[in-house]
Amino acid sequence: MTPVTVVQGTMMPLDRADVDTDQIMPKQFLKRIERTGFGEFVFFDWRQDPDFVLNAPQHQGATILVTGPNFGSGSSREHAPWGLHQYGFDAILAPSFADIFKSNCAKIGLLCVELPEKVCRALADLATEEPDTECVVDLPIQNVTAGEIDQDFDFDAHTKHMLTNGLDQIGLTLERDAEIAAFEAARPSFMPVTRS
Repeated sequence: MTPVTVVQGTMMPLDRADVDTDQIMPKQFLKRIERTGFGEFVFFDWRQDPDFVLNAPQHQGATILVTGPNFGSGSSREHAPWGLHQYGFDAILAPSFADIFKSNCAKIGLLCVELPEKVCRALADLATEEPDTECVVDLPIQNVTAGEIDQDFDFDAHTKHMLTNGLDQIGLTLERDAEIAAFEAARPSFMPVTRS
């Protein structure tokens, strides 16, 4: 996994609360067996409305999604984070996320940052009024800046370690390779062993 440290880019404002994974990635696209090719289907039904923000020319190429509370609720489908990441988003800013959704995002390097609702509202307004505004999400120092907005944020230390070092769950395990080998070497020969 590519390390995630600083995400910089323009913002796309999605002014909605309780956006569930059924809307992010509709069920008809879950039959694919590959983990690729989901970006074109993200928000498929909502994109049929020409006024939906993903269709707005001024927001094309945005890498940061700013949205409302409880983003990613509903089913735990991993296809929703895959679709958002493959569409081009590298970070999502929201007042809150569904736990499983946030965990699935971390596993693929899609940064989810919780900010106070009034800050998300100010960022969304800024993105609407001045869509060329650059936003910087700095994970190592846990800070978001855009225009006059400068906001620190809390972040889980374990997830930060995973993201900043580009480690998935296998990578986390391999960090302890020497300890695992020492454990296996000390086990009696009649006990089962772990083989890679």
